[in-house]
Amino acid sequence: MHKETGYKIVIGILAGIIILQWFYISKPKPKPRKPTATVAQAIKGKIAIVLDDWGYNLNNMPVLEQIKYPLTLSVLPNLSYSSAVARKLHAKGYEVILHLPMEPLERTRLEKNTIMVGASESVIKKIIDQDLSSLVYANGVSNHMGSRVTENTKTMEKVFKELKKRKLYFLDSYVSSKSVCSELAKKFGVGFARREIFLDNQEDPVYIRGQIRKLMNRAREKGAAIGIGHDRKVTLEVLREVMPQLEKEGYKFVFVSELVR
Repeated sequence: MHKETGYKIVIGILAGIIILQWFYISKPKPKPRKPTATVAQAIKGKIAIVLDDWGYNLNNMPVLEQIKYPLTLSVLPNLSYSSAVARKLHAKGYEVILHLPMEPLERTRLEKNTIMVGASESVIKKIIDQDLSSLVYANGVSNHMGSRVTENTKTMEKVFKELKKRKLYFLDSYVSSKSVCSELAKKFGVGFARREIFLDNQEDPVYIRGQIRKLMNRAREKGAAIGIGHDRKVTLEVLREVMPQLEKEGYKFVFVSELVR
C-alpha cells in the first residue's frame, strides 16, 4: 500500500514537470531587444598646439613628457641642443618641425643663418639643407620671426620651391597680416596651415588659460584651429592641466600635419 502511494507521488511529480515544460515551450517568447547603438560623442572641433623655440636646453622635457596628447614642437636649428631635443621629441611620439629663422621688420638679434629678404636661391637652399641635416625628423617648417620675409613674394617663392622638393608643409606663424604665404603655398603645391591664436605672449597662467579658451572657441566656429606657444614651463604646466578637460568637453587634439591643406 505504501509502495503504491509512493509510485503515485512520483508519477504526479513527473506529470507536473511535463506539464510545466509544455507550458514554457508553448508560451510565446518575447522578441530579443536589439542592442542599443552607442553614439560616439561628436567632436566639437580639432585643436593643434604648437610649441616654438626648442633647442636652447632640455629643461622642460620632464613637464612635456607628462602631457599625453599630440603636440607639434618647432625646433630652432644650430643651437646647442637642437639635434638632441629633436631626437628626444621624435622618440616620445611628438611631431617635430623646423622653426626656420627669417628676417623680421623689427631690428633685433637674429639667429645664425637667418633667411634675409633678397637672399639668393643658392643661399636659401644651403640654409635649409644645413638646418634639416640636424633635424632629420622634421616633416614641416614654420617661420621664426620673419615678418619682413613672409611679406616678400620673391623671397618666399624661393623658400617654397625648396619645401616643395622636400615634400615639407609650411606653418605660417602669421606674424604679419600682410603675409603672402597662403597664396604662394597654393601656387607651388605646398601643404599649408596658419596660426590662429598665440597662447603665451604673457607668461601668466590666467592669461594662457584665457588664450586657450579663445582657441577652443575658434576651433568650434571653424572646425579646427592652431595655437602657438613656446618652450616655457608655465605654458606646459597650463597645457598639462587644461588639455584633459578640453578633451572631456568634446575637443580633439591633433598634430598640425592633420590640419594642413
